[in-house]
Amino acid sequence: MTQSDSSSSSFRGMMIMAGCMAVLPAMDAIAKYMATYGGMSPGQVTFYRFFFQLVCTLPLLLALSPRALLSTRRPFLNLFRGVLHAAASLMFFVAVKYMPLADVFAIYFVEPFMLTMMSALFLGEKVGWRRWLAIVIGFGGAMIVIQPSFEIFGLKSLLPVACAFLFTLYLFLNRAMGDGDTPLTMQTMAGIGGTLFMAVALGIGHSLGDVDFEMSLPGNIQALLLLILLGSISGYMHLLVVQAFRLAPISLLAPFQYFEIISATALGFVLFNDFPSPSKWLGILIIVASGLFIIWRERVRAT
Repeated sequence: MTQSDSSSSSFRGMMIMAGCMAVLPAMDAIAKYMATYGGMSPGQVTFYRFFFQLVCTLPLLLALSPRALLSTRRPFLNLFRGVLHAAASLMFFVAVKYMPLADVFAIYFVEPFMLTMMSALFLGEKVGWRRWLAIVIGFGGAMIVIQPSFEIFGLKSLLPVACAFLFTLYLFLNRAMGDGDTPLTMQTMAGIGGTLFMAVALGIGHSLGDVDFEMSLPGNIQALLLLILLGSISGYMHLLVVQAFRLAPISLLAPFQYFEIISATALGFVLFNDFPSPSKWLGILIIVASGLFIIWRERVRAT
């Protein structure tokens, strides 16, 4: 590949990533709308998210590669990926039911700090004092966002942190699995694992009388279409993210993840009249700045 081809590939990867990061918060906005105004519990919304993701990706997989599911090299790990992703999504959707979208996204973005910490502790990667300092500062920014939310929402304000931890484990598993299966196979298997996990979790939560696990069917065609859209965004946008990472280096694409905060803030304001307070903006800026510094240091270390 020539330098020109490489630059063109990287540019396409960045454009895909930017587009996906702008669209993905719409999935969470739909979840918040269904849980707040649609009379549907976050647990039920999470189930439909993975069920309709499976409905969207399975026919595509069977059309392109009918034997892919049977020939997957790591079926149980792929299913477990779906379980981790479903558990993380459940915590995120419960959080957005009670909290503003921008707040949840800001707290969730402690994930890069967790990933760096786990890389140092479990993979033996060297993390210098600058990145450790950025991690501490980043968690401080998260505390600024969490503080008023904790006073209002209690322990539910910590759900995005738990979500970030589970998603960090999900990313670690992706790294461990490598490129043994195609992205479409992995996404479909994750849909199966997530759907099965949420069916069990929903049944248990409902039997215990937890309001966040109440079972229900879509009340009308609008609700059904929104849930189908939810699963479609989940399935296809994540496939595009995988494609973006094939076109461009991680160091170029990682900063685009913070586009989600911008999109989430805009959707939260337009749809739910939520807008971060000045103190929360300070916390968001600290988290973003610390995360970008860690990404920059990773790129410097790699080169």
